[in-house]
Amino acid sequence: AHVVTDRLHRLTGDASGSLLAFLRAESGNPDLAFDTDVAASEAAHGDRNAALAHFMASYGNITGPVPDLLREYFRQCSLEASCADLALATGFLARHGLRADGSRLLTRSQAKQVNAVMLTCGTYDAAGDFAYRVGLPGKSGVGGAVVAVVPGRCTLCVWSPGLDDRGNSVAGVTALDRFTTITGLSVF
Repeated sequence: AHVVTDRLHRLTGDASGSLLAFLRAESGNPDLAFDTDVAASEAAHGDRNAALAHFMASYGNITGPVPDLLREYFRQCSLEASCADLALATGFLARHGLRADGSRLLTRSQAKQVNAVMLTCGTYDAAGDFAYRVGLPGKSGVGGAVVAVVPGRCTLCVWSPGLDDRGNSVAGVTALDRFTTITGLSVF
């Protein structure tokens, strides 16, 4: 996420603003916004993110100033959106890289690669358990949301703020587990 934020900031000069514009367009919700209190809280408790960013910068993987990267990253982490907004905004991953307006954002191969990274890394240290239980590419957030992708079908989002010790929504993961068990919609 840090490398992507750094690259987007280099390309646009405003990584969080560019992300917000994209998410507004894909979700159809022009009122999506960042929560400045959440961004400040993330920054106040972001020592691990700062350490990781400096570590990556020491290897040349971050090219801009680390403080700029962290400001943009923490702002992105503070996005306020509903489950419907998040599911709609990530629909391009289920549509193999096609945006809501039908234009191509990613090639089919690139969309497959993003989904593979989400499946293997999207739920932090619980990615293996998530793949085993849910069987879908997914990405969790610190606010308790979890987005899951059913390739070729849909994206869905669940939310519940109670997080487990690995930072994932307890009720959200359980709901997705039940969803794939009942529907059979899993990549496995």
